[in-house]
Amino acid sequence: MSLVLDPTAQDLLFREARTANTFTDEPVTDEQVQAIYDLVKFGPTAFNQSPLRVVLVRSAEGRERLVQHMAEGNRPKTATAPLVAILAADNEFHEELPALLPHFPQAKDLFFSERPARESAAGLNAALQAAYFIIGVRAAGLAAGPMTGYDAAGIQKEFLDGDHTPLMVVNIGKPGEDAWFPRSPRLSFDEVVTTV
Repeated sequence: MSLVLDPTAQDLLFREARTANTFTDEPVTDEQVQAIYDLVKFGPTAFNQSPLRVVLVRSAEGRERLVQHMAEGNRPKTATAPLVAILAADNEFHEELPALLPHFPQAKDLFFSERPARESAAGLNAALQAAYFIIGVRAAGLAAGPMTGYDAAGIQKEFLDGDHTPLMVVNIGKPGEDAWFPRSPRLSFDEVVTTV
């Protein structure tokens, strides 16, 4: 059975999409970021909790503050990407549940009154939303460079607060010269899927 999605779109989103390590200086506009969000906000999360929060780092001052918390190998590309997004999980997402889940507003207190339950749910569902975000960046014709090599406590202190946990930093832009490392192997269908 073939996929319904056009092969060109399949290539754009998956087969030919790569993590860029260099970028051109072409800016990523607010309109592009808004379009990305307006697409990916429809991805499902449990209880429609939508815990992903995004900090866009555009300014030179903000970039300098961020780069100092990145792992050494991630610093040059983070310093030169046209836009960098810090993706974080909001551990107080439950405050939005009455608006996001109007048919079941009591879910806020029934399931998420305790901080550990919120942190677990926020981490999983914001990571799911982060994956949607990466696909959305690709749908905009841009390269996404997600990274987890950084000082999480430093980024949290510098850009977030105690209620937000950093998940990843994503460089965003048009790929530059020599942007790609060779593609690493992937597991086959039979190595991943078991039928019972």
